Amino acid sequence: MKIILTKDIKALGEAGKLVKVKPGYARNYLLPNGFAILANQKNLSKIEEIKKQAAEDKLVLHGKYQEIINKIENIELNFVRKADENNHLFGSVSENDIVESLAEKGIEIHKADVVIEKHLKEVGTFDVKISFTAELTTAVKVNIEVE
Repeated sequence: MKIILTKDIKALGEAGKLVKVKPGYARNYLLPNGFAILANQKNLSKIEEIKKQAAEDKLVLHGKYQEIINKIENIELNFVRKADENNHLFGSVSENDIVESLAEKGIEIHKADVVIEKHLKEVGTFDVKISFTAELTTAVKVNIEVE
């Protein structure tokens, strides 16, 4: 099934792109959520309009993300966790913990923006990458101490 994306989707492409997807994916996810429209003759003429709107939306998001990056750059997050004698945590510090800690400081980000290869399971100081887009990234310092 051919569709036109109305929003950027990492796995498929940018808004305004004509793509072919499986019919179920289009009917059950993309179309009902407003991420795409059917690629019929009427909608094909709207591609340039969709691209223009997407570019405007990207500029607004870019500004919003830049504000968040400026706030995050000087923040340190402190976590106190139980650990064994080898400084291995009994639990871990995950993406959710970082998102919740930033929310307490008035900074709202999505869990998917936090880039951790694996959960932090040791005592120490770590730099955790926050990535909104390929060019808009920053890091937050995470301190983990023993309870």
